[in-house]
Amino acid sequence: MTSSVDLDLWLKVLEKIERGLPRGQFITWFKDTTVLGREEKTVIIGLPLPMFLNWHLEHYRGLTLEALKETDPTIEQVVYQVDVGLKDDLARTLKLLEHFPEKKRGRKLPNKGEIKLAEGLVSKILNSRYTLENFVVGPNNRLAHAACCAVASQPGGKYNPLFLYGGVGLGKTHLLQGTGNAILRNQPGATVLYTTTEDFTNQVIEAIQHQKMEQFRRRYRELDVMIIDDVQFLANKDRTQEELFHTFNTLIEERKQIIISSDRPPRELTILQDRLVSRFERGMIADLSQPDYETRHAILSEKAKEYGLLLDEKVLNYIAQYATKSVRQLEGILMQAVAQYELEHFVPTVKSIADIMQKLVADDPALAGQVGFEPPAKHAVSFQDVLEGVSSYFSVSVQDMLGQSRVREVLIPRHIAMYMGKKFLRMSFVRLGETFSNRDHTTVMHAVGKIENKIQEDAQLLRELRTIEREVGLAA
Repeated sequence: MTSSVDLDLWLKVLEKIERGLPRGQFITWFKDTTVLGREEKTVIIGLPLPMFLNWHLEHYRGLTLEALKETDPTIEQVVYQVDVGLKDDLARTLKLLEHFPEKKRGRKLPNKGEIKLAEGLVSKILNSRYTLENFVVGPNNRLAHAACCAVASQPGGKYNPLFLYGGVGLGKTHLLQGTGNAILRNQPGATVLYTTTEDFTNQVIEAIQHQKMEQFRRRYRELDVMIIDDVQFLANKDRTQEELFHTFNTLIEERKQIIISSDRPPRELTILQDRLVSRFERGMIADLSQPDYETRHAILSEKAKEYGLLLDEKVLNYIAQYATKSVRQLEGILMQAVAQYELEHFVPTVKSIADIMQKLVADDPALAGQVGFEPPAKHAVSFQDVLEGVSSYFSVSVQDMLGQSRVREVLIPRHIAMYMGKKFLRMSFVRLGETFSNRDHTTVMHAVGKIENKIQEDAQLLRELRTIEREVGLAA
């Protein structure tokens, strides 16, 4: 966990970085970062996701090092380390909220003094972004969502324990934390603990090492709600399973709520003790499967709004059609599109999304063979694609380009479309003339010639052409 000294250093550095970046970039790339530690004159910066690493190395390393040196002149170097648990650091998250108020959206995050925990018990903070209201419901998860809503309304009731299972990235953690948030909203005085199996195991080990098992048991058994993520990782941890078994029994007897998640149903948890599995099977069991097309589309729309990004319907359809494996996969593709938009002011298109997906497969060839991942095959570019690409770039309708208007705002895009049709698609002047309201082929020849001559001396026009070519799929 980040020390208070390192955290204070990072807060000062963030103040300096914030002054030099647009707000959107700052929030996207720095809100879940921290200083993990120091080794002499080197500072180790923690990043929450692997995809952040290249962006920080390419775009922010110099800025970050400069801010670090201004804050502490003894610092000479910065290195990065990915730590996916950064979002869950309670103290760090609370202190960073003053820099990132956007994290307060949804349920108001309680102040540090308002989070009720059993004495000495460290809980992973419930992420306020996860709510039952913003969870996109579809046929694949409707029962699980309904069960969580019922538990949030009446913890310790008939759905106790609640056991959720499903593959990676399908929304289990969202539902777990969303339920915890809803319970806290309905019962502000409740003692709610969300933890992972790994953290639970580590706490058992620490209690054994320091001969504090009684304190450990008392703390856990005073909870009103215990939420444990990824219980399948209890395999081969007999002592931890034993402690969970007895804690489980105590909480159930006292009508306290238990919510558990796993990657498989209880009956398939053959790696766990039978008596523990039998406890899981006594309550409500609900699964989350891969989302269908409509649900994927709805998730993308919701997430895009969350990021403040307006995506063309064709782009949403494209991602929903081809990224079929999990919600996490959808979010990963969308996050890269957001990065392109915020850092390069590049509006996502079908072509740019296809490039992102192809790169994902290139970086991890195993994805190509996974069920649910279908990298798009490149299609032959048609002249309609060219027209739509030019139309989109210049904000001129295809109908106007094909029509008789002579205004400059229409004339230049029309000439560019003719030029691209001739150069890349080998269309004849006659055919192009027929396409553009039966114009004479000499008119088309003149238009194409004008563009050929102009790009020799107009660098801006050449850049515009290259951009359109990439968008349409005529250039790498």
